[in-house]
Amino acid sequence: MSLSLMLPSEGVAELLADWPDYPRVYERGATGLDNLVTPTVLGEWIDTGCVPAAEVAVVKAGPALHPGAFKNAAGRTDPVKLRALYERGHTIRLGNLQRVIPTFASMSKAIQQETGYSNYAHAFLTPAGQQGLLHHWDQQMALIVQLAGVKTWQLWKPVYAAPMREYQESFRVWRPEYIPDWEAAGPDLTIDLQAGQTLLLPRGWVHNPHALHHAEPSVHLTFAIRERTPLWIAEQLVARVIEDADFRRIVRPRDLEGAALADQVGTTARALADWLGRLDVDEMAGLVRAAAVTELDYTT
Repeated sequence: MSLSLMLPSEGVAELLADWPDYPRVYERGATGLDNLVTPTVLGEWIDTGCVPAAEVAVVKAGPALHPGAFKNAAGRTDPVKLRALYERGHTIRLGNLQRVIPTFASMSKAIQQETGYSNYAHAFLTPAGQQGLLHHWDQQMALIVQLAGVKTWQLWKPVYAAPMREYQESFRVWRPEYIPDWEAAGPDLTIDLQAGQTLLLPRGWVHNPHALHHAEPSVHLTFAIRERTPLWIAEQLVARVIEDADFRRIVRPRDLEGAALADQVGTTARALADWLGRLDVDEMAGLVRAAAVTELDYTT
């Protein structure tokens, strides 16, 4: 089980059974994951330029730098530039490890088989006494696997319930007063995540991660696990109507305005309800399950 590389057995059981909505820390100890991904290995990625430039982000307590800051003339990762940025206090994010490391690809597939959720893994290298990303929230569950050093996670309860793709993502609904208000109130929870621990961070929780008060560099992996939702199931159901020729017919331009459009909306809604009412639920459940364990691009 790939989740067992990130969580102790009780953590795996709790995650699969309850999908907690409150942050918690688990004592992971050392697993095969700690042997596979070490600060030395990640440092080699930086210093060899092997990590694809498209999967690199560089940030220091603010917006990410333009990719030109760490690319060479050919558009590939420039290891000298990337290392220099790290030495100047920038956090390096090496993204989507499941796309470029076979072992991570296998882990990702195994997690999807266990949970029915697609997922991805990023590595974050933060110099001692520095900060990368500032306050924000995400729209999926994250498992934060601390590999080296300590990272402080200041956490605030969600601003919006169950944010998801294109709906209440932090950058879409951001307000300039958020950070001053959070800082004035103080975090609801502060966690100093140590090597050998894993933080379960539910979607929507505001987080401000940093190594500002720590003398050693921080290295952690973030496994983002994209929860399925009833909306996703609805999308799977609606997608099947393409098999009905009535749903593939042309809606004429003149029917896309005014009263004619209202008629089209009503007719389509009734036809969709009728079509869904005639579905073989058991057959559809099998198709939905197949999609859950294979579909990669969906994101909450």
